[in-house]
Amino acid sequence: MTLHIPFDNSFADLPDAFYARQSPQPVSAPALLAYNSALGEQLGIERSEGDASLMAELFAGNRTPDGADPLAQVYAGHQFGNFSPRLGDGRAVLLGEVVDRRGERVDIQLKGSGQTPFSRMGDGRAWLGPVLREYIVSEAMHALGIPTTRALAAVSTGDLVYREQGPLPGAVLTRVAKSHLRIGTFQYFAARQDVDNLRRLTDYAISRHAPEAQSPRDLLAAVIAEQAKLIAQWMGVGFIHGVMNTDNTSISGETIDYGPCAFMDDFHPARVYSSIDRQGRYAYQNQPDIIVWNIAQLASALLALEPDQDGAVRAYTETVHAMPGLIREAWADVFAAKLGITHRRDEDAGLASEWITLMANQGADFTNAFRALEGDRVDTSFGDEAPLQDWLARWRGRIAGEPDPAALMRRSNPAIIPRNHRIEAMIAAAVGGDMGPFETLRAALASPFEPPADPGLTAPPRPEEEVHATFCGT
Repeated sequence: MTLHIPFDNSFADLPDAFYARQSPQPVSAPALLAYNSALGEQLGIERSEGDASLMAELFAGNRTPDGADPLAQVYAGHQFGNFSPRLGDGRAVLLGEVVDRRGERVDIQLKGSGQTPFSRMGDGRAWLGPVLREYIVSEAMHALGIPTTRALAAVSTGDLVYREQGPLPGAVLTRVAKSHLRIGTFQYFAARQDVDNLRRLTDYAISRHAPEAQSPRDLLAAVIAEQAKLIAQWMGVGFIHGVMNTDNTSISGETIDYGPCAFMDDFHPARVYSSIDRQGRYAYQNQPDIIVWNIAQLASALLALEPDQDGAVRAYTETVHAMPGLIREAWADVFAAKLGITHRRDEDAGLASEWITLMANQGADFTNAFRALEGDRVDTSFGDEAPLQDWLARWRGRIAGEPDPAALMRRSNPAIIPRNHRIEAMIAAAVGGDMGPFETLRAALASPFEPPADPGLTAPPRPEEEVHATFCGT
């Protein structure tokens, strides 16, 4: 039995101030629950048949693969607006990096792999539910075409972890990301006035993620461009991250850290699912504003690198202030496509806004209402006919001259999303030893724009199935 991961590490070459050397902590009885073969092939991972036990050992942290250089990264962050000067990987270990078959450098990280110097009195472990949730949701996001971390493997540990609910089965997720650099990574060194390492970090981030950038401000602009597109894509599928702290905002523009996240069923712009977001800071409608606030924290950190502070403040302020306009443009592009509009006009954003207002007023299911438009079947989703029929008439007139609007809508409006109640049912089954619902969801969500074989997977929850709160995986 063999398994070879072609590590090519770079972050580990940075000074010790960036991380703590940390091996994963072994578990008692690792068992492979899921492996993403297509992603593994893309990463250049070579394995032989019948090596599930070896894979379980490696992806649980019981064995360190050749070429790995395990470490826990340090970072800071604003959590719900409050600054924590030292956070870091409290339950994750970066095994190392590979350059995949497309020539892109990515991290391979174990999540739930035990305590690190940054665990802050936590056990460093994860239980099965959040591991399977992140696996399903991150892979669904990838299939939707939304930048995201990926799930390579899920392993059960044979050990119990203890949470408020009591003892729960432990698990480890193997996560793949363009990197794990966060806004909080920059904040960590800026808060310490460690300009030398802040400069090293900035140079490293530019080399890895924005090679065209010539300055810290160019890096800031590159991050803004990616995050503006990402937030618009979140909004387009009714996704609520739930914990948009600066330590959960990736420099690469990927969705990262699927804790109390959720996809909306019935639409309301102020919808919140996260059990820890008691003030609604990260509600669906607030996400475009929050990302600008987060980016402003990155700008503040990078300012320490500028010799002309007064001039830099003006320049950075101008760059950050341009971001809301970029988000609006990206949002308009996303929602125009969802309405079947290829050649967008300025007024189309208003048409889209009117539609989502109608949806909110009627409590329509976000995913199914958009999907029904493609077949012009939306009438049955609404109770108040007059405003609906007025909007439909104007919309039909608008798309009349567009090239194949139905095909564009089929490519832009998913038939299936990872609905909260389906995820909870999948987790409950897995805890009981049944991975069937997990596999069913994984297969259906791999082709989210195609109606699944089981039409029940597209149905909103019945009242007794509704999930009103989602929880952090810690």
